[in-house]
Amino acid sequence: MEWRDQGALLSVRRHGENSAIIELLTAQHGRHAGIVRGATSRKMAPHLQPGTQLDVTWRARLEGHLGSFTVEPLHARAGVLGDRAALAALNAVTGLLSYALPEREPHDDLYALSVGLMDMLDVGHDWHRAYLAWELALLDALGYGLDLSACAVTGARDGLVYVSPNSGRAVTAAGAGEWADRMLPLPDILRGGADGSGGQMAKALQTTGHFLTRFAADHGDRPVPAARQRLIDLLARLD
Repeated sequence: MEWRDQGALLSVRRHGENSAIIELLTAQHGRHAGIVRGATSRKMAPHLQPGTQLDVTWRARLEGHLGSFTVEPLHARAGVLGDRAALAALNAVTGLLSYALPEREPHDDLYALSVGLMDMLDVGHDWHRAYLAWELALLDALGYGLDLSACAVTGARDGLVYVSPNSGRAVTAAGAGEWADRMLPLPDILRGGADGSGGQMAKALQTTGHFLTRFAADHGDRPVPAARQRLIDLLARLD
C-alpha cells in the first residue's frame, strides 16, 4: 500500500531510539498516523513541529497497518512563535483535530478551513472570528453543528441570548423562561457580531466547549486537550 498527500502536522510522539510516530491532518486521507524513521536527527527534528505543512508518502504492507511516512517540509508556520496568543490557538487547533476526528476519515472542507486558519495564525492576521468559526465547523463535521438562526421555543430570530445545552439551538430570554440558569451563553460574536474582545471570545468558547466535551471524544470519555483551556485563559487575560 502506498499513497502521497499533503497535510498539517498535529502531533509527534517519540518511538524507539531514533523514530517518531507522527499524526497529520491530510487533504485526502483524513487524520492519519505513521512512523518517521530518523525523526530525532538534527536534520529532521526541526521540521517536525505541530502546525508544519508537509508533503508525505505513506507506505505499509497492509492498509490497516500503522505504516511509515517519508516527509518533505513545505511550510513551517514559524510566525506563530512571535505571538503567544497565535501559538496558543495553533496548539488548540492541532490538539482538537487530533482529539476529535476519527482516524482515516477525509473531511475536505474542514481540512481547507483548518489549513487556512493555521496560515492566518502564522501571518498574525486578525484570527479570533476565524478560530471561532473553525470550532463551529469542527462540530458540524462531527455531526453536532449548532443551530443559532432562530429560537428553538418561540421561533423568533431576534433577541437570541442563550444556547440549549441539549439541542445546540438558540433560545431567547422569553423562550428560556425558568430554565434560563441552565442555558449556555450566546454572545454576539458567536453569531458574527462585532465584539471580538477576549471576554466575548471566552464566553463563546465556553459554549462550543460544552459540545466538544460532550460529543467530540472519538475514543471514549477523554478530556478536551488542555491547550484549548490555555487559549481561553490567555484571551481572558489579554482582554
